[in-house]
Amino acid sequence: MPSCKEIFLRPIECIPAVLLGLLLNLLDAISYGMISFPVNTVIFADFGPPGISMFFVSCIVAQLVYSLGGSAFDGGNGRAERIIDSVGEDKANVVIASTMVAFALSSMMTGVAFFLLGTLKLGSLIEFFPRHILVATIGGVGWFLVATGIEVSGRLDGNLEYNLPMLRALFLDGHTFALWFSAFMVAIALRVIQHYVRSSMVVPLFFMVLPLVFYAVVLIAGLSVDDVRDSGWIFPLVDDSVPFWQFYTYYDFTIVDWKAVAETIPAMLALTFFGLLHVPLNVPALSVSTNRDNVDLNRELVAHGISNTLSGCFGSVQNYLVYTNSLLFIRSGGDSRLAGLMLAGATAVIWMMGPWIVGYIPVMVVGSLIFHLGLDLLKEALIDTWNSVNNLEYITICVIVCTMATLGFVEGIFIGILTACLFFVVQNAHRSQTIRATYSGQIMRSTVRRLYRQQLFLNQVGKQIQVIKLQGYLFFGTINQVERAIREMLSTKDGDPIRFLILDLQLVQGLDFSAAEAFVRIRRLLLARQVFMIICNVGANSDEQRALKKAGVWDDKMMQQPSPLPSAWLVADNGTSNASSQIPGTQQQHIMEYNILRCFERLDDALEWCENVLLRSYFLKKPQHPIPKTASISMSPSSTVVDMQMFMASPRHQMLSHAVQHTVQDTPEANKAYANLTQPTLILLKSLGELANVNKTTHGDAVPLEFFHQLGRYFERWTCDKGQAIWRQGDVCEFLIVVEQGSLRSLMEVNKREHVVVESILPGTIVGELGLFTSTHSHDQKRTRSLIADQQSVFWKLTRSTFEQMVRDDPLMANQFVRLTLYYSVERQENMVQYAFHLHQ
Repeated sequence: MPSCKEIFLRPIECIPAVLLGLLLNLLDAISYGMISFPVNTVIFADFGPPGISMFFVSCIVAQLVYSLGGSAFDGGNGRAERIIDSVGEDKANVVIASTMVAFALSSMMTGVAFFLLGTLKLGSLIEFFPRHILVATIGGVGWFLVATGIEVSGRLDGNLEYNLPMLRALFLDGHTFALWFSAFMVAIALRVIQHYVRSSMVVPLFFMVLPLVFYAVVLIAGLSVDDVRDSGWIFPLVDDSVPFWQFYTYYDFTIVDWKAVAETIPAMLALTFFGLLHVPLNVPALSVSTNRDNVDLNRELVAHGISNTLSGCFGSVQNYLVYTNSLLFIRSGGDSRLAGLMLAGATAVIWMMGPWIVGYIPVMVVGSLIFHLGLDLLKEALIDTWNSVNNLEYITICVIVCTMATLGFVEGIFIGILTACLFFVVQNAHRSQTIRATYSGQIMRSTVRRLYRQQLFLNQVGKQIQVIKLQGYLFFGTINQVERAIREMLSTKDGDPIRFLILDLQLVQGLDFSAAEAFVRIRRLLLARQVFMIICNVGANSDEQRALKKAGVWDDKMMQQPSPLPSAWLVADNGTSNASSQIPGTQQQHIMEYNILRCFERLDDALEWCENVLLRSYFLKKPQHPIPKTASISMSPSSTVVDMQMFMASPRHQMLSHAVQHTVQDTPEANKAYANLTQPTLILLKSLGELANVNKTTHGDAVPLEFFHQLGRYFERWTCDKGQAIWRQGDVCEFLIVVEQGSLRSLMEVNKREHVVVESILPGTIVGELGLFTSTHSHDQKRTRSLIADQQSVFWKLTRSTFEQMVRDDPLMANQFVRLTLYYSVERQENMVQYAFHLHQ
């Protein structure tokens, strides 16, 4: 419980802040209240006082809502925004009643919008609106205030128009020019003072002193106040008998023109939009300035929704929390709910005193205040953004401000959004890097563990595989980058011809119909150049897959494996074919369209398929060795038998022939020797024989065949069924294996329920050698991955005890075996590291 001393002292401590807040409210009421209605028209000529009264009501409602717990800022200060609209001038009573209803409905509409955004926790949505459009909107309001300042201070009979008669009236009529230009120069003088005196109290003190200076000049000049008022320098006197609640008498729902009210809905929406802009700007700024970390934007939106809805129910105008006024109020001691309630009470007292004070306010004071506010907003939009935003954004700001000035507020926002969308497309089309990276098949290899001879072959022909990693959102403004890059790639690869183009869509976030249609053009381009088009990382039933299917890139049948081609259409072993002479042109075109496209779930699968097709040329020269296969990529004719006629007599075929001739050097004697060998000598010779020829012994001689005979004595044969685990992740490394038949898959456990495929292992390869070689009696290496059989497999096992026996029996042979195996491991590890590195580039 607070003490009696605190109960009496606390209100006294709040008095300075309340007086300052009251002064700020009075200044805003004079400026904004006086322009709530078009006082330069006949109907609303005397509506300055009602506008001020309505402002006070809205201000009181907002102050009470904020101070009674609606806002996190105990001393938040409110300011109203109004609709200026005329529903017609035929019947004054109908016009007035309809305008008053439009004011109230606009406040309610704004309140509902605020409340829904806050209740549904959608406050962050406002932050997604482009910042430069918000700034441009503020600039448009700034110009509206400048124009209003000219109308009010120049005492014009109508609205400011952009024509020659209006220019003559403003600049050639000496009296009119003196009225508005004097107020304008006072606003300029205030800005000069602010440039040298950087205090938040400058503006309030300036407008407190300005009326005193004005009346001092009138007194010194010996002028009559009535004559000065009649000349338009002071607002007309207000009837003392007019009550402070007079604006409520204007509400007559029986004569409201609801059609005219409905016509003001666009203006209501525009003003609602403008009101919504301020909360996400003012609230965070005020929280930083007052060192408050517990500010909830959604809570502030709900508070604004309640205050605006209540303001509309009380027949008043919109309101929102103002950063500058609230900061001055809080820093001067109004950082409590008591201070906010006292300010609301003091504002109510000023409101009930009546609008008589308007008859003694110099027009220069109101006009200069309006000019000051307008110039400040224009400076924020047009000057502060210079060199702060890019050229396109600055052009957008200027377009919005000019459109609002000439056409209107709603039209300016609409034109601004269209301009922003246009410039957004242009910016993203020029700056977005749709192609993240490009790689050849020599750098980006599949994770399949192959024979050393096959790896040599793929190293030479891997340039025929090109991988393009795409990223971001593909739309009509960026997809041309992909088409242009592919055309350049095809035109500059004469020395390194391309046979396979892989488009990796893993990092693609979506694509529109124009981008999807571009894939159809790319497919036709690649068909004309006799290049396979391969798409990978397109999720099943994803938005990307649906877009590509709708554009006709593929259909459901093409998602399945293509049916095998007749044998007469396939290339013969001697490298010739008569396919083109047997297939009609239209049918051949259909077949090529059908077989030119391949789709895979993963990039690794796509690379493996391309490598298998290239290896087919290798195995055509070695018919005694069947092509190996994995379970993930079927090696049936439906997937790997392709029409090789498209590659005959081309640089691609010449590269293949040269690579085969360079790699395949088996003589008839060697083939005959292989035929007489038994297992495991044969599989060891296939696995390590090529390495033995490359990696000479210390004496410079090739490893003899007897070496593999002796080595085979330490291996034992094992078999496993499909799905059987050879070892599990975390097991002790007790043996290595050499695969003879079947295929294996290496899996890494990500969590207890998910495993990731690391690599596929084919016959003729060695697995588990690093763990075995690095294990010691004092430290047992653990398996980092699990090894599962994809199909029924046969392999030869070398256990740790047998290897240790080999080391004791024949250390030279053991050393040579380790050197050959590690040489193979280095090659494989390099491929894995390159794949992993480039996969996430």
